[in-house]
Amino acid sequence: MTYVTEIIPPQAPPPAEIKPYSLARFAGSLFMGLWLAAFVATAFFMYEGFSQEKFFKYGPRMISGLGVTLQLVIISIVLGAILSLPIAYARMSNSKILSSLAYGYVYFFRGTPLLAQLYLIYYGIGSFKPFFETVGLWWFFREAFYCALFSFTLNTAAYQAEILRGAIRSVPRGQTEASNALGLHKFAAYWKVILPQAIIVALRPYGNEIILMIKGSAIVAIVTVFDLMGETRYAFSRTFDFQMYLWAAILYLAIVEVLRNVWNALERRLTRHLKR
Repeated sequence: MTYVTEIIPPQAPPPAEIKPYSLARFAGSLFMGLWLAAFVATAFFMYEGFSQEKFFKYGPRMISGLGVTLQLVIISIVLGAILSLPIAYARMSNSKILSSLAYGYVYFFRGTPLLAQLYLIYYGIGSFKPFFETVGLWWFFREAFYCALFSFTLNTAAYQAEILRGAIRSVPRGQTEASNALGLHKFAAYWKVILPQAIIVALRPYGNEIILMIKGSAIVAIVTVFDLMGETRYAFSRTFDFQMYLWAAILYLAIVEVLRNVWNALERRLTRHLKR
């Protein structure tokens, strides 16, 4: 018996459909063109108005202010992360008292402006100077940097607590039941089973919170902390050259871009087992 196999030549793919140039595409192209023109104009202005004397005079001060900004943000984020653990646990607690106290804390610090919180601590605590001198804490609250650090820690702890709580809630309940079936203590189950999975879910929100804290840290210049924005205001008050603010914007963008790339690498590292 002879079999005859028909060879079907490969067919060419259908031509791509050409979409009409709609009004929305035109508006998008126009918007991108305006942004590109603004970027080119800003770069040209900075090149034409660049002053080597101002750069070497105020550049080191702005770099020093950048160090203060990073110090303030890093310490407050770390302390806030430590403080957020008991707050998140209290939010998920079956105790109405603990849950209500934690909810009130989160509600207040997430519902009021960070600037108002900084003013309440920096100016409000000064009204209780005799009390804090008695308990030996006035050395802390008399410094603007420490007041800013304290207010930032309390603020970011509220946000991180909600991020952590939502991430823990997203872990399937079966993980907790499996931990109980293995006889793991509740603390060990949270620490070794639940939290590692929750951290992966919370990684992106944590990155967003750090970026918001970096940008929000500029308000400390109002209470005489010479961070990056504080040094920028000082340089502008001496030169009246708004390029100082452009340099500050570039430094802020550089910080955010470095953090974004670090966070992408960290996410790839922590989720590599999910891609196999």
